[in-house]
Amino acid sequence: MFDRESPVPMYYQIERYIEHLIENRNLKAGDQIPSEREFTDQFHVSRMTVRQAIMNLVNSGLLVRIKGKGTFVSNYNKIEKALIGLNGFSEDMISRGMKPGSRMLSFRRILPSTKIAERLGLSKSEEVFEIKRTRLADDEPMAIETSYLPVHVFPKLTEKKASPSLYHYIEQECGLLIDHADQSLEAALVTDEEAKILDIQNGSPVLLIERCSFLKNGQPIEQTKSLFRADRYKFMITLPRG
Repeated sequence: MFDRESPVPMYYQIERYIEHLIENRNLKAGDQIPSEREFTDQFHVSRMTVRQAIMNLVNSGLLVRIKGKGTFVSNYNKIEKALIGLNGFSEDMISRGMKPGSRMLSFRRILPSTKIAERLGLSKSEEVFEIKRTRLADDEPMAIETSYLPVHVFPKLTEKKASPSLYHYIEQECGLLIDHADQSLEAALVTDEEAKILDIQNGSPVLLIERCSFLKNGQPIEQTKSLFRADRYKFMITLPRG
């Protein structure tokens, strides 16, 4: 399986070897994988090479590291989210049979940055609500979500009303129907603080999504930045030819 003459890096070959063991159920969910030293002795490579292979699989969600115990095959699969249709986090989790939840990190009225003001069609003197929450699924942190809503559109918004589901508040309590959203997706790395909130290792990759939601008349009413755990989420899209 290992070819030292191949242009394929050794760490990548080790990754594929570990994946092969899991796919063929030689290693099952919850099993501890061999130590870095064992892989080093088995394949005659440096510990740094083995560590890179293992960390790549940890970051992808296939493996999980438990401090003081070792590295294990993950017990869960990634949540797949289709990049079609406009659903809130709570709606997504309920549709998967999971219990959605939120942990409020901050709720305040602020003057928006130039970027936020432009996206929401506001002047810099018009206030917005900044709502920062940890989004949970079955009590496990999945994402950090920071939303900005114009105060003049939602003057009665409170921390209690914002905590569970903003989309429910906007549509059910305010009677406003969200028509569409512009959304971007890119890779990012977490800060130390974000890693602690999401219960992942410092410097882990995350999926950064920015979304601006609009009413049918084109009025922007919500700008949101979300950091999703890359070890728990993957986004799917169907691409029609032509």
